[in-house]
Amino acid sequence: MSNGTAGATDDRLAFARAAYNDVPLYDPKRTPIEIDLTDNTNLWGVPPSALRSLHDAATASVSRYPSLYAAELKRALAAYVGVPDDMLVTGCGSDDILDSAMRAFGNPGDLVVSPEPSFAMIPIFAQMNALRWQSARELSATPMPQPDIHAMLATNADIVYLCSPNNPTGALTARATIERAVRDARGMVIIDEAYAEFAGVSSVELTQRARNVLVVRTLSKAFGMAGLRVGYAIGDPALVREVEKSRGPYKLSALAEQAALAAVTADRAWVDEHVALAIDMRERLGDALRAMGLSPLPSAANFLCVPIAESVRVGAALRTRGVAARPFPELPHIGDALRVTAGPWRLMQRFLDALDASLDECAR
Repeated sequence: MSNGTAGATDDRLAFARAAYNDVPLYDPKRTPIEIDLTDNTNLWGVPPSALRSLHDAATASVSRYPSLYAAELKRALAAYVGVPDDMLVTGCGSDDILDSAMRAFGNPGDLVVSPEPSFAMIPIFAQMNALRWQSARELSATPMPQPDIHAMLATNADIVYLCSPNNPTGALTARATIERAVRDARGMVIIDEAYAEFAGVSSVELTQRARNVLVVRTLSKAFGMAGLRVGYAIGDPALVREVEKSRGPYKLSALAEQAALAAVTADRAWVDEHVALAIDMRERLGDALRAMGLSPLPSAANFLCVPIAESVRVGAALRTRGVAARPFPELPHIGDALRVTAGPWRLMQRFLDALDASLDECAR
């Protein structure tokens, strides 16, 4: 048969975009397990007001379309980050914002550059939008290695991506690195701040004096609402308007919008309390790992990246003990590593016990 009809021997449709031939389905290997420390979400749960909002949702929240562009939530988020309402755009998770921004500001064949290691979806989003991607593997030798912004800018990329704190390393990108990118990039600069609440610093202020910078954030991490997929970004009004065009209408469900609105307006103290707890547990976990002879990387996020030989094998051994941490094999400059989310100490102790046993097993 031809034309991609049922029964074709090739598992690719003849009329599918050739650019998608090598696009993999994202798969972090997350299968249900007793203790899941793989995705850097809030392991203390969900803001109480968000849960109440979902419990009390009216029938119309399900039976009718949601608001076009989440205007009420945009106002609340603008107040949260301290910018005018017209500098906000929302999306179905920060992934949606990143994808929409590349589509809005990248013409086919344009170049996207990002440091490596960093967020694994960036090259995929670039390829999905017919863009070219190039990694910048050069890093400076500091306790929290910095992307070599000189090398990144030398690529003359149309879109520069930086992640601060960086995922999966946890390193905070220096303000001087970010400011140089915004000042000297030929096109757009995306600053991914998914973990900004844990770092206590942000580049949002730059959006009020530079028109080429988009700061992307999420309610999936500190706010504990990953399952509702609420992301947002801050930028010049003209810039976010283009992202909003690319994003399209109705991207946030009514339930997600009202739960997010409740959390942002009524549960900031709850979020702040659990951010502080995550930081305390991250530091305590780091001390315990160092006592085991390991060397976790310095982190400004709610997770630790721990260089460990044969991390995939160690991760599999952990799973047999009911605990999951995310293995990252062959990270540039780091080698094999495990990334583990900081959470309540009872979970951290389970992880440490399972890790100790798993390392012993893998050493035999």
